[in-house]
Amino acid sequence: MAGKIKRQTIDTIFETARIEEVIGEFVQLKKAGSNYKGLSPFTNEKTPSFMVSPAKQIFKCFSTGKGGNVVSFLMEQEHMTYPEALRFLAKKYNIEIEEDEAESPEEKIALNERQNLEVVSKFAQEYFSDSLLNSDEGKAIGLSYFKERGFSTETIETFQLGYSPDKSNALINAAKEGQYSIEYLEKAGLIKRSGDRQFDFFRGRVIFPIHNLTGKPIAFGARTLKSDTKTAKYFNSPESELYHKSKVLYGIYQSRSTIVKEDNCFLVEGYTDVISLYQAGVHNVVASSGTSLTADQVRLIKRYTSNITILYDGDPAGIKASFRGIDIILEAGMNVKVILFPEGEDPDSYARSVNAETLKEYLKKEQVDFIVFKSRVLQDEAGDDPVKKAALVRNILESIALVQDSILRSFYIKECSRLLDIEESNLLIELNKFLRKKQYQKAGQVPPPDVQIKATQPARKKENKLSSQLLEIDILTKLLQYGNQRITIDLLDEANNKSKVDSSIADYILLEIDNDVFDFRIDGYKRILDEFRSIEIENTPALQHHFLNHNDEEIRSLTTDILISPYELSAGWKEKHRILTEMEDSSVHVLKSTIERSVFAYKLRNIELLIQEKEIELKKVYENSKEDDSYFILLDEVKKLDKARIHFSLKLTRVFSH
Repeated sequence: MAGKIKRQTIDTIFETARIEEVIGEFVQLKKAGSNYKGLSPFTNEKTPSFMVSPAKQIFKCFSTGKGGNVVSFLMEQEHMTYPEALRFLAKKYNIEIEEDEAESPEEKIALNERQNLEVVSKFAQEYFSDSLLNSDEGKAIGLSYFKERGFSTETIETFQLGYSPDKSNALINAAKEGQYSIEYLEKAGLIKRSGDRQFDFFRGRVIFPIHNLTGKPIAFGARTLKSDTKTAKYFNSPESELYHKSKVLYGIYQSRSTIVKEDNCFLVEGYTDVISLYQAGVHNVVASSGTSLTADQVRLIKRYTSNITILYDGDPAGIKASFRGIDIILEAGMNVKVILFPEGEDPDSYARSVNAETLKEYLKKEQVDFIVFKSRVLQDEAGDDPVKKAALVRNILESIALVQDSILRSFYIKECSRLLDIEESNLLIELNKFLRKKQYQKAGQVPPPDVQIKATQPARKKENKLSSQLLEIDILTKLLQYGNQRITIDLLDEANNKSKVDSSIADYILLEIDNDVFDFRIDGYKRILDEFRSIEIENTPALQHHFLNHNDEEIRSLTTDILISPYELSAGWKEKHRILTEMEDSSVHVLKSTIERSVFAYKLRNIELLIQEKEIELKKVYENSKEDDSYFILLDEVKKLDKARIHFSLKLTRVFSH
């Protein structure tokens, strides 16, 4: 765990980085008034809806709703972590990173271990690549093997392929010469020990480096070129502080941008499958690298897309074993399709046997939903055996039960009914059993055998929150734009005597909201309001900067959405809901009037909602208890609220008439 980047360094990074320069490296931007516009990097749109504001140092993609500051963009586009994005910007602008010390001796040890493993892994990758391209043995054996498979020099460099000389101590000697730690080479699994003797683990093999998301080599796969059947064809690095095979995907570094752009990830089994497809122009492809697909690997793909297409060869045993992987994908809330290659072909061999256009056309035409795939496979296996057919149906329904989207589940049930020629109602009964079982298991309980899941009741129509949402946005806009500015307000003491008080706009708004206990109804906006309550306005001169660069991603994102909006409210809408969003006059009098309008409109809307709630409650009490004491108490509350409604309606009328 690395030390934390100092706050002063983070501030320097934000002050120095120019969002238009950074995003300009990923998106072709054109000047549009004081802003820049371009095509969204997140979609394949034809009309520019992506806006960058140099003045506010934020971006907004109106086609996807994504937005934020320069760090948010790098996290979204390049899938960096927050610290990685900061380090990227620091490197770009030549800013020295200053870090706080790791919090504990254990963290320092772990940090040192990771750093040393990264150093020796990078050394080994460069050594293997150099051996492949520049040594006689490497060129004669390793390079000729890759060339026979059709790998170009560009592909070899992209995946940093290499060769380990067929000597027991070639890597060891090179490490000693370069003063690299033999201890960490052993911890990384690059060298092994037998008694007192150490030897190169991957000797005599071609090397496939495995990279993390930032492109650093963290482990290696190695293939022997010898025909000895007693020798394992592939060796892989052991687990280490850097490498956990269940959480890593081969090719993810090279493929991640295309996965986002295509909104789909092709999943294969081996290193050469990835490389051959990549060279053929299919760049959104990864491999599980010799391990069964895991939930962690699926979550890694989900950072980039919700769609996975699994590519299989025609091996029946392998196909059956793949069913568990399909269920893991469904359980993660993702969509899965499957492609089978012709008999005797795998993704590697097929990609090398046809041209790129034929390959892409095949991948497009042959993909089927998992339900069709499982039905075909299991029907072939079940034949005419009714017991096996029943097991087939249950197997498919168990997978459908993992689908989180209820509408999609309904679609799959219809498809299953059509494919298997079974009544949809019968399938729904069985599906409900699986869903019930899931619900009880989630609660840690055993489902009673006689309980049936009832059909989902239609949800009560929710209150239309648009007015509340717009008013809360209006309040937050005023806080963010004018919170530091000062106005004179009238303050009443306990004796109802009025006095003039100098106050920041933020303090005035918070005082008005807190006095009437009308908190925000939208959770995300409430978090921003609570953040305003927690900071000292006087000591936070750059309010927008504070919120746009906040360490909480939701606050950063919502602040961007509030400050950049593609919409303008009609005059009729503004008049109806008493919402004013136009640029306010800079004079203190007009600004104060504008702030009062926002506060009064917000209070009035909350009073109206409260009256609605009380009237519903009043009706229930009347129907149940026929005007007991609670009925009259509620009636009195409604009358008081109605007076408050009239009061603020009049206040708004007076403010509008100014």
